Amino acid sequence: MTSDHVTADLPVFAVFLVCTLFLVVWAVPRRGTVAEFYVSDGRLTPGHNGLALFGDVMSAAALLGSPGLIALTGFDGTLTVLGPAVSWVVVLLLVAEPYHGKGQFTIGDRLARRLHSRAVHLSAGVATLLVCLMYLVAQLVGASALTVGILGTSGRGMEQGVAAVLGTLMILYIVLGGMGAATVVQTLKAVLLLGGGIALALVVLARFDWNPGALLSAAAGHSGHGEAFLQPGLRFGDGGTTRLDSVSEQLALLIGAVGLPHLLMRINAVPSRRDARRSVQYAALLTCAFYVAAGVLGFGAAALVGTDAIVADNPSGNTAVFLLAAELGGSLLLSLVACVAFATVLAVVAGVTLSAATSLAHDIYGAVITRGTVSGRRELFVTRVAAVVVGTTATVLAMYVRSLNVSFLIGLAFAMAASAIAPALLYSMFWRGFTTRGAMWSMYGGLVTSVSLVCLSPEVSGSPTALLPGLDFAVFPLHNPAIVSVPVGFLLGWLGSAPFRAVDRGGPLRGPRHGGRFTARLTP
Repeated sequence: MTSDHVTADLPVFAVFLVCTLFLVVWAVPRRGTVAEFYVSDGRLTPGHNGLALFGDVMSAAALLGSPGLIALTGFDGTLTVLGPAVSWVVVLLLVAEPYHGKGQFTIGDRLARRLHSRAVHLSAGVATLLVCLMYLVAQLVGASALTVGILGTSGRGMEQGVAAVLGTLMILYIVLGGMGAATVVQTLKAVLLLGGGIALALVVLARFDWNPGALLSAAAGHSGHGEAFLQPGLRFGDGGTTRLDSVSEQLALLIGAVGLPHLLMRINAVPSRRDARRSVQYAALLTCAFYVAAGVLGFGAAALVGTDAIVADNPSGNTAVFLLAAELGGSLLLSLVACVAFATVLAVVAGVTLSAATSLAHDIYGAVITRGTVSGRRELFVTRVAAVVVGTTATVLAMYVRSLNVSFLIGLAFAMAASAIAPALLYSMFWRGFTTRGAMWSMYGGLVTSVSLVCLSPEVSGSPTALLPGLDFAVFPLHNPAIVSVPVGFLLGWLGSAPFRAVDRGGPLRGPRHGGRFTARLTP
């Protein structure tokens, strides 16, 4: 993008930041209770919470990455929208109602309903912190590079400065307002993202006389691939490994949504299970509507900007939507789209920071260290301190690891959630024989397996784009470990529970032959 396209961006960003800060101050908790800070006292309406849910899970990858990938790879790029869209069906059918509970703030709280409290709070807290930290670093690294590009500047120092500003803002939002502030930012982001995406898609269709066929033909003609652009094979090729990698990536997105801590935390922000289900339904509908618009934007970018021009500006295609906006409406429209992208990043990192801070304060400090004796006032103080610690850690990592592949970090976060959190959560909700031992085995085993396989994958070594290009110990051929680590997580949960089914924490045991209680009881 040229400097002519970015001259208006800085004032737009400044106005947007001032407005969001005013809204956050307005949303500061009034009563100062733990429930109000964590889940807004569970008083949000299904429609409002559904809009915030949509804003919570739609990252910058949805606005920029998906259309960009479609613009570069055509049909294969459209597959990237299927995982997030279908994942809402899984959340709706399996998680929304069973997970909801009053006075429940974290994944550890849900597991502790019938399992050993300290053990599952610790394991769930560790898993939540690792998943959230990976997700935060990925968002901050990507957002820093993206914002620097939008502003028309470059350099390591500028990217570090942007990361510091973003990190400071996300800490400020959570320390001041908790769930209320996160909801305000996410609602604003959702309205901007959905409205802006649909409006831009309508402008694209208007350029082609509202004829989708003409849009697709023009996209194929300007892609450099001809009709192959509208057929499978450009991204994944014909090799078995690449296709298996695609399946693994979709599996991580599909199952990982069930274990995303910031999504699960928001399910408890409504009064009842029925409202939780309706919230997810609203979020699913909004997601489907947005991804239809994202598909139009991707093919529109290929048709109006051209694949070669997109690759020349950004080889990953992340600036395709910006180039399209500049083509359609000049610098003003580009500034508005950049503002939407900035709001998208802020909303996601705010929700993830709140989830990580809550887990650190409520699970690890409250349930494990103080054994549940901490006062509400003290826990709120620790939560705010935890938000500063988590936010600062993620910001520092993002400032000094900007060379890390963002897709690698996001894929790892989803794979960890799918391999560690999802198996334990689903087992605890639907299998009465699930034990504390099974929960710990699945969570710790899923974490170790997913991280180990990624460390042995081409993302870390063995390729020019790896983290360690000078080394080669990539014995695992796939980039995403979910296709192996997710089954391992479920298997470990079963192995840790099935042989010890009789010793579940649900109550004293009764001997099948004596009809009475066992005199000795094992502790899972």
